[in-house]
Amino acid sequence: MSAVQRKGVQSLLEIAPVVDELGARFDAAGHEIALVGGPVRDILLDRGSKDLDFATSARPDAVERLLAGWADHVWDIGKAFGTIGCRKGDWVLEITTYRSESYDSTSRKPAVEYGDSLEGDLARRDFAMNAMAVLLPSHTFVDPFGGRADVANKVIRTPGSPEDSFSDDPLRMMRAARFAAQLGFTPDPAVVAAMTAMAERITIVSPERVRDELIKLVCSDHPRTGLDLLVSTGLAEYVLPELPALRLELDEHHRHKDVYEHSLTVLEQAIDLEPRLGVPVPDFVVRFAALIHDIGKPKTRKFEGDGKVTFHHHDMVGAKLTRKRMKALRFSNEQIDQVSKLVELHLRFHGYGTGEWTDSAVRRYVRDAGELLGRLHVLTRADSTTRNRRKAEALRSAYDDLETRIARLQEQEELDSIRPDLDGNQIMEILGIGPGRDVGEAYKFLMELRMDHGPLGEARARQELLTWWSSRS
Repeated sequence: MSAVQRKGVQSLLEIAPVVDELGARFDAAGHEIALVGGPVRDILLDRGSKDLDFATSARPDAVERLLAGWADHVWDIGKAFGTIGCRKGDWVLEITTYRSESYDSTSRKPAVEYGDSLEGDLARRDFAMNAMAVLLPSHTFVDPFGGRADVANKVIRTPGSPEDSFSDDPLRMMRAARFAAQLGFTPDPAVVAAMTAMAERITIVSPERVRDELIKLVCSDHPRTGLDLLVSTGLAEYVLPELPALRLELDEHHRHKDVYEHSLTVLEQAIDLEPRLGVPVPDFVVRFAALIHDIGKPKTRKFEGDGKVTFHHHDMVGAKLTRKRMKALRFSNEQIDQVSKLVELHLRFHGYGTGEWTDSAVRRYVRDAGELLGRLHVLTRADSTTRNRRKAEALRSAYDDLETRIARLQEQEELDSIRPDLDGNQIMEILGIGPGRDVGEAYKFLMELRMDHGPLGEARARQELLTWWSSRS
């Protein structure tokens, strides 16, 4: 037995109470059941997971009956596709009847037909490394397509021809890129060739499914690997065209840094800085903002007479492009707002210099970032990719100084909940007016005073408000 196999058996024994109990129930009822797919692959890789997938000869109704009284909770949301889910202790299980699927060439949704064998069920899966199974309760290892060797060699292959696999389900092309990023595996040359030749077929996949794979890829341990694969095969042209567009051509007269490579480096540096956020990582919002923060550059590039290249207002243009692309991919409004705001603000710090900002400017920086301030700190620091050590150290030192000033002002003035010294009710009482536009204008005036001068106190704010109101009258 190889070291990989021994490690896999040991991992299986750790979850055996769950899988063996389930296997015994199905076996006693005359049904086959096997642990399949990703969980088997992850056992061989010694990667833990509380989510387990099973394939069985039993039909969904029989699966429900066998789970009753054993599982803590059972749900049938996937019953139309032959899947019954349940929870047992800390484990989440999905049990699917053997399937033999046929696909419409214009859709990635299969016509579900029940199969009659485990091998037939495994043959329809995306990659050989996911087409392995462990029969229960015997623990017999089933590997008809060489998935175990692929795991050992870190290779991504399809059970059959990649052309047939990707024609059946084009989303598998993105899954290949995601697995390359997650697992550090290398796609087989035939897989890469098929991805390149069939890239356009990804357009029949729903935006939601593309979005979900993109999130998993960006949140993987090494997203650069997967993103490079999407770009080199042409898939990115259809799912995130703004990314390959960053590969701006260079010529001997107009030299500037490679924006595509810069963006990937910023992403990697943002990942390194994620622990600063103080929240569970990975953080998709800061990672995606780091990846696409410069997508406004291609549309704003201009060659100046002195040979320099400029990208004026690429932050604002980039924010609009971000919003448009994320809407097309059906991201939530909250994620769209967060990422586009970070793209819009990513250049703001560059006006700080060596600390020339007034306290008023620092307050506005905090106000505009709002709840995204921590992420903006990470993005801005990650955006420094200069090879000039002295320049890089100066930027780090300047941002350290800015964060120190923010912390000091937050302690003094509660910047996180910054607001005028008078609220709307007080404004109406002092001016003797009712609700309306004038109250909003007065509130805005007092907020600007608060930004410029810090806390004024109610007495001074009242006098300033009356003076402003008198001048308007």
